[in-house]
Amino acid sequence: MEWEWGIADCGLAALAVQCTHSYFNTENKDSKQMQSELIVALDVPAAADIGPVVDRLPDEVMFYKVGLELFVAEGPRALAPLQERGKKIFLDLKLHDIPRQVARTITSAGQHGVALMTVHSVGGRAMLQAAAEAAAELGENAPKLVAVTVLTSLDQSDLGDIGVARSVPDQAMSLGHLAIDSGIDGLVCSAQELTTFRRTLGTEPILVTPGIRPAGGSVGDQKRVATPADAVRNGSTYLVVGRPILGADDPCAAAQAILSEMKSGTQNTQ
Repeated sequence: MEWEWGIADCGLAALAVQCTHSYFNTENKDSKQMQSELIVALDVPAAADIGPVVDRLPDEVMFYKVGLELFVAEGPRALAPLQERGKKIFLDLKLHDIPRQVARTITSAGQHGVALMTVHSVGGRAMLQAAAEAAAELGENAPKLVAVTVLTSLDQSDLGDIGVARSVPDQAMSLGHLAIDSGIDGLVCSAQELTTFRRTLGTEPILVTPGIRPAGGSVGDQKRVATPADAVRNGSTYLVVGRPILGADDPCAAAQAILSEMKSGTQNTQ
């Protein structure tokens, strides 16, 4: 795969990656300013591809996701191009193992300046608590931890295939509350669960929303998707977008369009 895009005029001065909006918490009857930020998913096969991608996107895009494909191929070398450019790193490995292994992995990640990491909520209470304790011991170097609830590629029939009788929303709610009660900083959830999580958990937890597709865009292999505006409006902290940006003919313009949609969601909450 070649990353030979022309450098387009991104209108950098007009871009606002962090979209501030008010979210009304019905639990404490208080209005609090929140910020939604774009995370670009680096769905590339090698570390050598990272620099050309990042350099062609707006400087204001500060957060990038490194997932399983890239990290398995390159290991910590995959993080270097982002560290060199002063970018924040979301290491999305969806840790799901015995508590000791997960805790040790989080300790290792803290040595590489990772800002955000995923664990799998189905790992259970002991694993989640061990993860939270390991992060707390890192002090200022600690990554924030977010727990995956139900993957956005799954629907009701998929849950039935793995023996889960609960509905998708009920499963997501149960796992989400387990993770927060175990000390995890936030959740990865679809936009369909955002409103309920914000209402029941308040403004403090981080809510990371994958499955974001621009209005009218292809959904690909995602089954529970939302537009950027909807995700912002419903209280998402971080919107994760990969293919709609990296796979576009003009990735810079695609990023700008996503940011514009995020702003429209912000305006509708004010």
